[in-house]
Amino acid sequence: SHPLLPTLRFDPDKEEQSFLEWVRPLMPQNRPQSVRLVRVPGRGMTDTDFASVSLINLASNDAMSKAMSQDISPLRWRGNIHLSGLQAWEEFDLVGKTIRIGEAEFEVEERITRCLATHSNPETGVRDAGILATLDRVFDHQEFGVNAIVAKTGRVAVGDTLEIV
Repeated sequence: SHPLLPTLRFDPDKEEQSFLEWVRPLMPQNRPQSVRLVRVPGRGMTDTDFASVSLINLASNDAMSKAMSQDISPLRWRGNIHLSGLQAWEEFDLVGKTIRIGEAEFEVEERITRCLATHSNPETGVRDAGILATLDRVFDHQEFGVNAIVAKTGRVAVGDTLEIV
């Protein structure tokens, strides 16, 4: 679904073209256009070369909103788990550590270097924020959040605490 388009239901194995036509109005004309759907059996589609989940610190998101003088939705970062109770950018200190959230354990591997996709508003798809320039100018890096490997599966729920193992 998208707020500017009618809802679409389709079978990706039989109706690929329906989706491609539906999404076309959302794609900027001066950017590469989608041409097919891709499946990768046995692997999630992540921005890493390893199976990962992304952890986003809501305090860092608040720091971005303040630096940009505009509300930056945490959804802009496409994170899997949102963390609260940390100081801004404290998630970077977790790299190289194993953490537990609920019953699951994660090996925090790396900071996430961001791309132009973060410039797009998650509600509208319109590029409305200079995320990379702000990260660079105000915080002297272009990273937001951290990627982690699931070391031990288990239930994770809203309100679970983060512990360093």
